[in-house]
Amino acid sequence: MSFVTEFNSLPLDALVKKSLATSTAAAQEAAGKSKLSLADFAALISPAGAELLETMGHRAHLMTKQRFGKVIRMFAPLYLSNECVNNCTYCGFSRDNPILRVTLSLDEMRQEARALKEQGFRNILLVAGEHPKFVSNNYLRDCIAALHSDWPGISLEVGPMETDEYRPLVAAGADGLVVYQETYDRGVYAEMHTAGPKRNFDWRLETPERAYAAGFRRLGISPLYGLADWRYEALSAAAHADYLLRNCWKAALTISTVRIRPCAGEFEPRTHISDRELAQLICAIRLMFPDVGIVLSTRETPKLRNGLIPLGVTMMSAGARTEPGGYTGAGREKIHHTERGIIKEIASGASEWAVQDGHPTNATGQFSVGDERTPDEVAELIRRLGYEPVWKDWDAALTA
Repeated sequence: MSFVTEFNSLPLDALVKKSLATSTAAAQEAAGKSKLSLADFAALISPAGAELLETMGHRAHLMTKQRFGKVIRMFAPLYLSNECVNNCTYCGFSRDNPILRVTLSLDEMRQEARALKEQGFRNILLVAGEHPKFVSNNYLRDCIAALHSDWPGISLEVGPMETDEYRPLVAAGADGLVVYQETYDRGVYAEMHTAGPKRNFDWRLETPERAYAAGFRRLGISPLYGLADWRYEALSAAAHADYLLRNCWKAALTISTVRIRPCAGEFEPRTHISDRELAQLICAIRLMFPDVGIVLSTRETPKLRNGLIPLGVTMMSAGARTEPGGYTGAGREKIHHTERGIIKEIASGASEWAVQDGHPTNATGQFSVGDERTPDEVAELIRRLGYEPVWKDWDAALTA
């Protein structure tokens, strides 16, 4: 049985209603349990649970320290391509957005990776839009193989694949796969994804299971908060995490807490989760899943990120750029416009494209970053809070 089957039978709407009607006493009872059910999780993210944020935060802090020590694992995204065949109304890479696009060559990808390595990173997340013409399996395999000797931690955030398509990527040296469901609400999902293979809700929902079968030993999941009711999304993600912990138990699991950021296309969030509710959610995730990694991205502001670290965060990105070539300008001479998979050269002097030194500016990013501090600045803040920023988990020779 896949998670799709289990997901279809979950009383999620009823749990959301129960959450909204939770009493303070019920929330207090849930917050004190050592092993939580999905109903307990619903109580923790309830309005009544919000009144217990200080208590939840204290317990989440102690639990994280007990299970993970005072370590924050550092990583950086490296965007390989912003080409995409999907139309996703909330994404800057959406097929019909008239953005500046590029796919990095292997040499250009190495240039970007060297810049990240010089900043201290040894854990990297390779990100690409879903476009088989530009981002083939062989291309991804070659990128991974080129990095493996220098990067002990290589994760992917790319279009979903079959299990047999994932296996060569694992063999090349990738150890992690991140896949956001975007929204667990089927109706909203259909609205948001108007064209392309990403329209298949069930196919995407089963992706972590296929990745696990292929040998990935790190799995990352999350909704994108701002598309549907945040409590429904959080409950769905918790149910998904619970399933993966039971059925894909040989892999480490991480949960992200990402909110929509401004991007090309100017999509406005349909729903809202406040900073305080985000903190409440992180505490609830930690109390529900003591051994799960919690990821905090540069989507959030420095002030908020600083405050969230002690509540259960175990992984952070820093200094992130969300466009291909964002760290070094690699690929800028090849930047173009794409129409139905066909590259269109940018007309010289075209007013709609910014030009510097005779070349277009860097490709368009997926979204705007909220925390623009350098990796060194973030690492220093982590130290000041009493934590240790960890850039490298193990040596690449161990997995060569």
